[in-house]
Amino acid sequence: MTMIVTLTLNPALDISAHVNRVVPDSKLRLGEPVCEAGGGGLNVSRVLARLGGDSLAIYTRGGPAGARLDALLEEGGVAREAVDIQDDTRENLSIIEDSTGQQFRFVMPGPRLTRDEWQRCLDAVANLDPVPDYVVASGSLPSGLSVDVYADLARMVHEQGGRLVVDTSGEALRAALDEGVYLVKPNVRELARLVGRDPEGGWDPEKEARGLVSGGGSEVVVLSLGAGGAFVTGRDLEVGEHVRSPTVPITSKVGAGDSMVGGLMAALARHEPLLHAVRYGVAAGAAAVMTPGSELCRKEDTDRLFARMREDAADPAAQSGGQAAMA
Repeated sequence: MTMIVTLTLNPALDISAHVNRVVPDSKLRLGEPVCEAGGGGLNVSRVLARLGGDSLAIYTRGGPAGARLDALLEEGGVAREAVDIQDDTRENLSIIEDSTGQQFRFVMPGPRLTRDEWQRCLDAVANLDPVPDYVVASGSLPSGLSVDVYADLARMVHEQGGRLVVDTSGEALRAALDEGVYLVKPNVRELARLVGRDPEGGWDPEKEARGLVSGGGSEVVVLSLGAGGAFVTGRDLEVGEHVRSPTVPITSKVGAGDSMVGGLMAALARHEPLLHAVRYGVAAGAAAVMTPGSELCRKEDTDRLFARMREDAADPAAQSGGQAAMA
């Protein structure tokens, strides 16, 4: 049985609510709030649980918000191991304006992690028995940590014979690639920043993605193209392949990127071929944009879209650009 571990260093208690209209200097009376466990790795574990897969979520926990995270993960059937920290887990707020359908997202910076607290997170992964087949490090880094923490993780996972999947951005991603990982999932803007290109200028994102593979930074690169789906390249896919996203109605783009990673990992855990796994991930990402607020993908939507994508792949004339949006 394939063992997947997710690591979330900066989780969040995500709170969302509706209001008729957002106006300044007025009391805005909100509807009933919805609380969800958030943060990249936790979202990936939640998606895996929804899609029938298993994982162990390792995450930092502090204060009342951290305790609430525990309860929410328990409700969602997510196996977990919390690393207690001194500072409080952050709380994020999303407000949906019913009159326009617009969403306003307020994202807190999160706690300050000490080096000792990071070491305990690393030890939590290192001491697992059996050794995980895949470790998914996803999300932003909390303040107080150097950008090389994912590089430390990459070194440890490699020494144990596992595979590291990294979904982050900026210098933390660069440091991980310098060490070498199994898979990364940047979007076009994140890739542009990584390779020093102007995202609006004349450059070839697919060429740069192939360069990350040929340069040894990552065995596989899944380049998220938003509504265009994804471009995947790797050691066994030197030229690369496009996976088009199905056309779906957009309700909310929140959670699409994490759903994509969760779907990809669910298929890899079933020992599906890489291209098949990326296609299932794109289906999960498209399914997520159909759900309201910060809700993640639903299994029935993911499976239905995946079946449609397989039919389209067998009939190239049926393929078209989608309306999904994945980060």
